[in-house]
Amino acid sequence: MKSFKTLSEFHEFRQLPKPLHPLFSVVDMSDVPLIDDKTPVTMILEFYSISIKRMKNVSVKYGQNSFDFNEGILFFIAPNQVFSVALTEEAKSVERSGWVINIHPDFLWNTTLAKTIRNYDFWGYSVNESLFLSEKEELIIHQIVQNILQEYRSNIDKFSKQIIISHIESLLGYADRFYHRQFITREKRNYQLLDRLDQLLADYFDNSDLFNNGLPSVSFVANELNLSPKYLTSMLKMLSGQNTQQYIHNKLIAKAKEMLTTTELSVSEISFLLGFEHIQSFSKLFKAKNNISPIEYRKSFK
Repeated sequence: MKSFKTLSEFHEFRQLPKPLHPLFSVVDMSDVPLIDDKTPVTMILEFYSISIKRMKNVSVKYGQNSFDFNEGILFFIAPNQVFSVALTEEAKSVERSGWVINIHPDFLWNTTLAKTIRNYDFWGYSVNESLFLSEKEELIIHQIVQNILQEYRSNIDKFSKQIIISHIESLLGYADRFYHRQFITREKRNYQLLDRLDQLLADYFDNSDLFNNGLPSVSFVANELNLSPKYLTSMLKMLSGQNTQQYIHNKLIAKAKEMLTTTELSVSEISFLLGFEHIQSFSKLFKAKNNISPIEYRKSFK
């Protein structure tokens, strides 16, 4: 595994000219030599990387999935995340296009982006899916990149950094918009994931998992669905208006209501079977969701 702390180290490894700025670079993919070895090269970058590439017969393994670049996709890698690149023999003769923006965290120091860059969900989405751009969207991103390139290639002065930061913020803002568009256009797939989530929770609640392990965590549920927690939460917000924890709690309350109305178990017993150590915690959650206590709810059906 190869680890790169600086942009200069990475440029040297990829046989690229030295970056024009020690903490920021823009690379034209047509200028990047392909890695000769067909064995996947695994890397860790200690800086942000944003790219759009078209390279047939080249794949990137990132997180749990592999991505190819036959189409125009916007791809995000956060610092200290592992990825690998592999290619076939045919890739060496294929024309390549696109660009890569590398941003060292130190470049963001003393800017608003330093505090907000990790708030964008697509740093988490990238381990599950990339952002596929329409022709119109790609033109928008291309224009922003051209603005960044123009400033990158100009003489550095006291205005350079903030101008580049502003363009990056614009790029990230459009990427955020386009990702939400992708959620909408992939609605059928997302509803299938929602069905899988419902079945997962139903199975978890119907066996002894609640009793033995307590309420499932967001990370557990996301892992079972082979999703990142951020991706799952964003999908649920889009489809249900709830985050993952709210969704789990609501499914739990639905199970509690079923038990309160169809069994003779006491509220204490139901609380215990649903994984609560203390009945007060169960009653507090139930009342917060329904504005009445479990006992009052049961009585309303008699």
